[in-house]
Amino acid sequence: MLYKEYGKTGKKLSVIGFGGMRFAKRGDDYDLDYNAEMMHQASRMGINYFDTAPLYYCDARSEEFFGQAFKNMPNEYYVSTKSNYKDGGELRRQLEQSLRRMDIPKINFFHIWCIMSLEDYRERLAKGGAYEAALKAKEEGLIDHIVASTHCNGEEIEIIANEGRIEGLTVGYNVLNAPYRQRGLDAAYKNNMGIVTMNPLSGGLIPKNPDKFRFICKDDQESVVDAALKFNAVQKEITVVLAGMDSLESVVQNAAVGNGKLDVPEETITAIKTRENKLLDQLCTGCQYCMPCPQGVEISKHMDTYNLKLLEDPGHKGVIEWYWGLKNSHAADCTACGICETKCTQHLNIIERLEEVSVW
Repeated sequence: MLYKEYGKTGKKLSVIGFGGMRFAKRGDDYDLDYNAEMMHQASRMGINYFDTAPLYYCDARSEEFFGQAFKNMPNEYYVSTKSNYKDGGELRRQLEQSLRRMDIPKINFFHIWCIMSLEDYRERLAKGGAYEAALKAKEEGLIDHIVASTHCNGEEIEIIANEGRIEGLTVGYNVLNAPYRQRGLDAAYKNNMGIVTMNPLSGGLIPKNPDKFRFICKDDQESVVDAALKFNAVQKEITVVLAGMDSLESVVQNAAVGNGKLDVPEETITAIKTRENKLLDQLCTGCQYCMPCPQGVEISKHMDTYNLKLLEDPGHKGVIEWYWGLKNSHAADCTACGICETKCTQHLNIIERLEEVSVW
């Protein structure tokens, strides 16, 4: 496994990290022993960075699954978790809950979670707020390093990096949105900060459309999944590439990238970073931060079907019904309140898209 220095922390992290959002039910419920074995297998294959959060989609039980695995991990590991509370007291409560759930004495990388804008960032720094509470917890030995996850654009990330209050960043970055955030990654690297990239497969969009993304592969034998992970992993600015794991097979496949040769042609990286492609800029990454909708509209599912239109899938109009079990007309329940667009990490025109989908 390739390991990289995480900024100035003195810690070397595996280039592939275990993302704890994708745990899947096996039958009617989750299998704690199987989930633990997934993490143990990742550890045996050299992964030492394990990322979770209190509210990840697997029924908010990801930290519980981590705690089960941590009882008997094969090798040394580092744990990352998060809090999105702006109030310091609430953040402290959530931090203590995370420690109890995972039954560990401290969090190695504690994230000020989901910073959406510079204004949001400033609010986390306010007196009595999230950052102040995290600093206190660090002084008490409950946190090793205060870091942040953000969906800001490159220019905003650059400002955050240059202020130097945090030791590292977790950023959504992949072959689709690289130009959108590259400036921020460059600034973080220049400031000797660790960088973890999440969503390297763009919410599954890349593996679901291998023909459209074949251009990122070095040859016909390489899968688009491996190519997408390598695109992130090979870059000097990036410390860890988070990959969501939902099976032992996915653990083996993803870990193998970090244990293999990161042979990405420089011209491929340059082409992806500099390409001006309206299609890639407009695809929804499926992060689901637009949810929930006050009117109950399943926004992310409608945006997923709209992606298929952009990818020129001739069956895109029927997907919302036969795949998601919804009606296209359901999108018409949107009242154009705009809340979803303020939360969209890609700054997409969601309201216009919902209006279009509603009449398909």
